[in-house]
Amino acid sequence: MGSAPDLAAAAAAVEKASDVVAAAAAHLAATGGVDPNQWAAYDLAHGAAAVEGARAVLDYGGRGQVEGGIACAFVAEAVFDLATRLLGREADWGVDPGALDEAMAFVRTYRRAASLSALADQLGHKSPGGVVGGPRHLGGDLEMVQDLFRRFADEKLKPIAEHLHRRNGDIPEDLISGLAELGAFGLSIPEEYGGFSTGGEDEYLAMVVATEELSRGSLAAGGSLITRPEILARALLKGGTEDQKARWLPKLATAEVVNAIAVTEPDHGSDVAGLTFTARPVDGGWTLDGVKTWCTFAARADVLMVLARTDPDRSKAHRGLTMFVVPKDRGDTHGFTLTQPGGGRMEGRPIDTIGYRGMHSYEMAFDSWFVAAEDQVGGEAGLGRGFYLQMEGFETGRLQTAARAVGVMQAAYEAAVAYARDRVAFGAPIGEFQLIQVKLVRMAVLIQASRQLSYTVARMMAKGEGGPQASMLKAYVCRAAEWVTRESMQIHGGMGYAEEYAVSRYFVDARVLSIFEGADETLALKVVARHLLAGTPLTKEGQRPPAG
Repeated sequence: MGSAPDLAAAAAAVEKASDVVAAAAAHLAATGGVDPNQWAAYDLAHGAAAVEGARAVLDYGGRGQVEGGIACAFVAEAVFDLATRLLGREADWGVDPGALDEAMAFVRTYRRAASLSALADQLGHKSPGGVVGGPRHLGGDLEMVQDLFRRFADEKLKPIAEHLHRRNGDIPEDLISGLAELGAFGLSIPEEYGGFSTGGEDEYLAMVVATEELSRGSLAAGGSLITRPEILARALLKGGTEDQKARWLPKLATAEVVNAIAVTEPDHGSDVAGLTFTARPVDGGWTLDGVKTWCTFAARADVLMVLARTDPDRSKAHRGLTMFVVPKDRGDTHGFTLTQPGGGRMEGRPIDTIGYRGMHSYEMAFDSWFVAAEDQVGGEAGLGRGFYLQMEGFETGRLQTAARAVGVMQAAYEAAVAYARDRVAFGAPIGEFQLIQVKLVRMAVLIQASRQLSYTVARMMAKGEGGPQASMLKAYVCRAAEWVTRESMQIHGGMGYAEEYAVSRYFVDARVLSIFEGADETLALKVVARHLLAGTPLTKEGQRPPAG
């Protein structure tokens, strides 16, 4: 028999875990900070992210019996995760070996096989009418958003997703226009600029819900399509001139203009402050020179969001960077070269990848490419502010990436449940075996906790908060997606390794999530751990990262 949900005990376990995180952060801060303690700081950041997920799911757990079971199971999972990171490294963390003993009693109760497998019936695993996985409690308008984009994913994305993946094909234009008709590209653009945003938390929540549903259909051809305009729109709203907002935002909202992001460089990766790509002033504007990489959807894009060094003084690091909106013609997805009458040249070389196909990523070489002064974001006031404007877009992009991860997990989970119902081995459907039941329940628990944490962060970001929390969310959820998709493949057995089933695509797609929109290690060390060690409570609304 399973154990009845005990949310008071769950909350007490979360507090014990939070105390360990705080003590370890204080110890690392007192012993040199992040750099000499990178291994401990990295694991602390991930352990803290699991604890934050547990905190977020507590409120959800109070909404019903199933929700309570999910909450208790996830709290046990999170505390266990923290404990395994701590075990044998107590001296590195400066934490007493028995610091989690009281919380481990809760773990022993709710990580038991009986407690987990008892949730299987409540989650709908044995009912062929569809996968439940726990109520989401979105509310009327957001449920309409969910239904709208789920239908689009089922009818338009799923039928072509495998074809795009296996042949590394191009995203059909009718998908882009179809999403534009649904308003997908204008979810975060204010109504005054032709979008659908009226402000408030529903703006962020709608973006998260839509992204999850589209990613459930196809990561590359669905959820990721609306990431790039989201990043550029946020940057323009934060620091663009009124003319720039009026010029670009309505076109982004309708997909009249599709954009790509050109920030990363081959030798710098996530170290944006070290960028060497240059913009030099000339009559009427600037010329761009250098190489960018991992410019996703660059061939199809009509404009690029480019971050360039405008101050030759390298000691200014990120304070010497400026953002540009760079118009371009569409190019061949297999590689392209564009030229300007004045001699400017732009070349795009596609980068082959194991997953995330359809979007196509490129290495981009710029040689004296001219961009007009009017396309310098923010005008004179934007000079040297490119890093901050980029971060405005990337913080929301990390929230959206977490939603993409949830969508991929949900797709893998649904596939695993369906296969476990139908696949018979040793005289019974494999879904009746305890091991498979526990695997499926753990999937559902991780997904629902990740989803609820993304809702929590979305509400914070709607208030102008939640920057470090978005990084914490992304770091945790994208790692969870790798486990869920891997286990879905395993439940499928040999067929999971075959392209006949979509789970192999989910697995290779999930692998990219911890790499883009801020690599896992960079987020853990440079954002999450840094804030933990600075004594910034990541659970407290109202906290913002320090400037610079």
